[in-house]
Amino acid sequence: MKKIITLLAIIGMFGFQGCTGPEGPPGQDGYNGVGTVYQNTSNNYYNFIGPNYSVTFNFPQQLIDSDVVLVYRLNAVVNGVPLWEFLPETHYFDDDAGIRDFTFNYNFTRNYVKIFLEGYNVSNPVPDEYRLNQIFRIVVLPADFASSVNKTNYLDVVNKLNIKESQIQEIKL
Repeated sequence: MKKIITLLAIIGMFGFQGCTGPEGPPGQDGYNGVGTVYQNTSNNYYNFIGPNYSVTFNFPQQLIDSDVVLVYRLNAVVNGVPLWEFLPETHYFDDDAGIRDFTFNYNFTRNYVKIFLEGYNVSNPVPDEYRLNQIFRIVVLPADFASSVNKTNYLDVVNKLNIKESQIQEIKL
């Protein structure tokens, strides 16, 4: 029995010895898992006009299959603080122009995000404050992260991603 234990100890000593040799060349940088935020700026407002009432933004690089895209619309600025509304965002009106409803919505692929107006009759005029001079923030984040954050609250998302205003990438829609 002592011989078997000694034999196993010797084999174990050789088995636990690490490989030695020169370190290999460094590989390419991988995906860092940190989200990205894009925004069209106030000098680049987007105006929804017919017939499609939509805009498409092509991502600078293809997204990973598991990435999630969130879109927010600047609804107002209250006491100097921007109020970002999570899309889809639906509005209903019953006024002199008749009963109207429309939704800001979006869809995305690995290559682009498309933001659009849809509804019962978007040409029965959507009020200008919802159609003209629109600013959007497009947030790209890993799916694992998206499941652990309140996606409807823009500030929660960027705070958990640790993204500062200075890191938001300006785009043209």
